[in-house]
Amino acid sequence: MKSLQELTRENIWKLKPYSCARDEFKGRAAEVFLDANENPYNQHFNRYPDPLQEELKAKLATVKQVPAASIFLGNGSDEAIDLVYRVFCEPRQDNVVAIAPTYGMYAVCADVNDVEYRAVELNPDFSLDADRLLAAVDAQTKVIWLCSPNNPTGNNLDRQAIERVLTEFQGIVVVDEAYSDFNDQRPFRFDLDRFPNLIVLNTFSKLWASAAIRLGMAFASPEIIALFNKVKYPYNVNALTQQQAMKTLDNMQQVQYWRATILKERAQLLPAVAELPICKAVYPTDANFLLARMTDADRIYHYLVDRGIVVRNRSRVQLCGNCLRITIGTPQENNALLGALRQYR
Repeated sequence: MKSLQELTRENIWKLKPYSCARDEFKGRAAEVFLDANENPYNQHFNRYPDPLQEELKAKLATVKQVPAASIFLGNGSDEAIDLVYRVFCEPRQDNVVAIAPTYGMYAVCADVNDVEYRAVELNPDFSLDADRLLAAVDAQTKVIWLCSPNNPTGNNLDRQAIERVLTEFQGIVVVDEAYSDFNDQRPFRFDLDRFPNLIVLNTFSKLWASAAIRLGMAFASPEIIALFNKVKYPYNVNALTQQQAMKTLDNMQQVQYWRATILKERAQLLPAVAELPICKAVYPTDANFLLARMTDADRIYHYLVDRGIVVRNRSRVQLCGNCLRITIGTPQENNALLGALRQYR
């Protein structure tokens, strides 16, 4: 890969980050805090949170088996996605390459940051064509986005194809593993030492059942994490989110039960949907959702909404004509869905 300095925007490389009041006394004991203009009352809520979430990262490092120095925590994965653009992509000059279809926020953040977004269509079976992806790269391409398991298709991308991209591309490769906890493929966060240009995303929203606390993770080299920390807003993860995440990490037995239940329900729901006369195909999935091609997705979607059941209509997404994306719910929710679909006429 190119050097990190070559890939980073010049103004970001030279940026002097904001110095938090809490950073300045770091490592010293203190009981009286008169440095940050906080209100001294309403304890537990009146103090600014740890700007680098060190206690949470230490616990997360054990769970994810990644050094704390290689972990960035943000306000959802979307913050990390946006930071990739802000750190590496010069507006109106650089471009990024991504697969299509995929998670929509990569393109939205490109538009927000005024960066050209080049979408390379997957094969008809939703597999990755590394040749076509790399052919879309030019001298101004700074980032390649890969989501595996992919959203909305649900499938893992071929590992050898991803490794080829990581090896041959000179810029940053982001592998979004938001749904990786629902399959047994080796996570790419374990390969950070092999690929210095790799950034891996993950989230508390899926396996950890904590979408409401808005906590996303990025794993990368300590040098890339340092750039993220330089650019992020000082207190980007609030104290309540940090506290709730710590509680969730202490509840691994419950999380594993959720995972086992979702995988069991997925195994039952896929063939049940595939057997419906209104279903043309259900695609293989490695995530906590399935993609189903229907006879008339628009009409079926509105039929379900009228019965209080909401799925995602992906019919207007590339390669996903007449497709509904269906999250794996509780046994009761899945039965309600199937019951409604069986009554559809």
